[in-house]
Amino acid sequence: MKPLTLEWIDKAERDYETMERESRVRKNPNPDAVCFHAQQCVEKYLKARLCEAGERVPKIHDLNALLDRVLPLEALWSAYRKSFLYLSEYAVNIRYPGDFVEKDDALAARGYCRAFREVARMAMLPLSSE
Repeated sequence: MKPLTLEWIDKAERDYETMERESRVRKNPNPDAVCFHAQQCVEKYLKARLCEAGERVPKIHDLNALLDRVLPLEALWSAYRKSFLYLSEYAVNIRYPGDFVEKDDALAARGYCRAFREVARMAMLPLSSE
């Protein structure tokens, strides 16, 4: 696996761990952070896949636009389009005043992230042995 791909995966895993850690907070939880890091984890796994394939990695946050670039490589990932549409809402606007999420939103974002991460990791593991 390419060193830069491994860096993308490492960054994705850091976002995943932050999402999981914030999900467990009992005092003053931050569901905004859970949603943001869920989106970031998925984004970085999509970019890792593009990187490994030698494709240009665009500086965008729209998960469905990234998915469109990845589908020639991973056609089955099209099943995640609806969840990516949901998660894409948390890429930018959530970091600014006027946009807040509730606990249920964070639980949904975490679930979508967990499901895709598992599939992405399984797809990427065979690439590491090539």
